[in-house]
Amino acid sequence: MINYVLRIVALTLFVLSPAAAQAEVECVALLHGLTRTSTSMIRMEIKLEQAGFKVVNSNYASRDQSVQNLASNVVKDAINACEVFSPDKIHFVTHSLGGILVRFYFLDKQHDKLGRVVMLGPPNQGSELVDVLDNIPGFSFLNGPSGSQLGTRNGSMSRFLRAVNFELGIIAGNQSINPLYSMMIPGPDDGKVSVESTRLDGNSQHIVMPVTHTWMMFNTNVIEQAIHFLNTGGFMLVP
Repeated sequence: MINYVLRIVALTLFVLSPAAAQAEVECVALLHGLTRTSTSMIRMEIKLEQAGFKVVNSNYASRDQSVQNLASNVVKDAINACEVFSPDKIHFVTHSLGGILVRFYFLDKQHDKLGRVVMLGPPNQGSELVDVLDNIPGFSFLNGPSGSQLGTRNGSMSRFLRAVNFELGIIAGNQSINPLYSMMIPGPDDGKVSVESTRLDGNSQHIVMPVTHTWMMFNTNVIEQAIHFLNTGGFMLVP
């Protein structure tokens, strides 16, 4: 009888213990950048899944619509795709334009499951490169209406968007594979966006890493930093 009671007590303690509690389900929505596809985020997708996250790697036609229309459709679709997993939290990891879409979407919206957001090379203050190239014939054709909205001048998204109301980690790059483009960008840059332009006031953290705009999402250290931020709300120290 005593042994039976002890077994019941032990079973009850196990059921009530934190270790026995069901782990939270967290989904990460990935949004690629301008003129890219979901393939550019595939390595990030694999590493996030290995880290225990459910992942939605969104693919969208980044050149076909304005930032406003893209945000309304793409971010909403990513959230709905994550909801399939019945998650407790929905995070975002974005590259370049993808971060601007998230900022625009949550300007006037709330989501009770929204977790943390990591932006890679976001033109939060706009890209000076767009200012220079936008008037060149062919730029709008190649980059679409959304590309023309990523400058720093009046009418650009950078002049319209406000500080964010969610936990945000920003990873900027300071290496370039295009010296011609870098000549058009003031200060350290990643070949497309200046380090200074990635910064954002408000509830955000910011680090700079020796990576380029084009390839940062494939970099192992960048991926590790992104995962660390999603898990803890902070970045690891950069040597």
